[in-house]
Amino acid sequence: MSFPQGTLPNNITTIVLLGFPDVHSFNFLFFSLLIILYFGTIFGNLLIMSLYLMSKNLQSPMYFFITQLSLYDLLVTTDVVPTLLHTALYGELTVSLIYCILQLCFFVMLESSECFLLSLMSYDRYLAICNPLRYLAICNPLRYNSIMNYKFCVTSVDIIWLVGFIVTLCYVFLINNLYFCGPHVIDHFFCDFEPIMQLSCSDTSIIHIHILILSFFFAMLPFIIIVMSYTYIVSTILKIQSNTGRHKAFSTCSSHLVVVSLFYGTILIVYMFPTKGQSLLLSKVLSLMYTVVTPLLNPIIYTLRNKDFKEALQKVKYVIKESIHNVFSV
Repeated sequence: MSFPQGTLPNNITTIVLLGFPDVHSFNFLFFSLLIILYFGTIFGNLLIMSLYLMSKNLQSPMYFFITQLSLYDLLVTTDVVPTLLHTALYGELTVSLIYCILQLCFFVMLESSECFLLSLMSYDRYLAICNPLRYLAICNPLRYNSIMNYKFCVTSVDIIWLVGFIVTLCYVFLINNLYFCGPHVIDHFFCDFEPIMQLSCSDTSIIHIHILILSFFFAMLPFIIIVMSYTYIVSTILKIQSNTGRHKAFSTCSSHLVVVSLFYGTILIVYMFPTKGQSLLLSKVLSLMYTVVTPLLNPIIYTLRNKDFKEALQKVKYVIKESIHNVFSV
């Protein structure tokens, strides 16, 4: 039975998140693992942001965007993991309907913004390796710096945040017109879009169409930009004569390519393929990938594969060591 949208008060005010009921036999072990991953994510992303602020060698567009990615990862993890930890330890968590919708909206804002940020980072790598005139920007750094200047970077990031906020407002408007009558149980570890839709007795077909259109603009359009950028990048790299030149050019974008593959790989499987063919456990495990595992791996990928970050870390460690030595020698 369907009801007119926005005409009836909601029958449910609280929602029960079940989390991972299949792992109740080893809850504490699962909880301990999540705690380690959570604090590792916080430490890794805060380390990247701190190194960027403290090191002059990292003051470039690429590292500015990496710090923004770390901020997104930090906020996404903080939005999702606390409820996950509670369900892992106690089996389930009861939250208000408003809290559930706010969690979804915050998650949508961050994930949509991250999609656009990853496309902006691919455009940055495109400019660094090849430009529209097909000249190597590696040999023409002035052209790269004139386009990817500080004002452009900050303005682009501000626009990305604004786009994410607008997408969130669209979700709020669409969900606000729904009538929620139950059931009041979500078999997931956070309030994702589809589980919330299953709580509604309203006709959600039109909303699904609107969300599909929004998803194309905030997820698939950035993905298309990324694919186009790397098509030009690979084409340019293959034209470089020396092996050293090809390796140097590819090393500047390899980390970003790995991050994009991890992020979009799980996103596409979870949201773009039919969910009827997926088990609930598989869906939740894939959701863990982009909400918990990927935010942890991103700082590891960028720091372990990046010489500048390693040098900045060594300098910070040296400064801290000298400061401690000076304190105890007084």
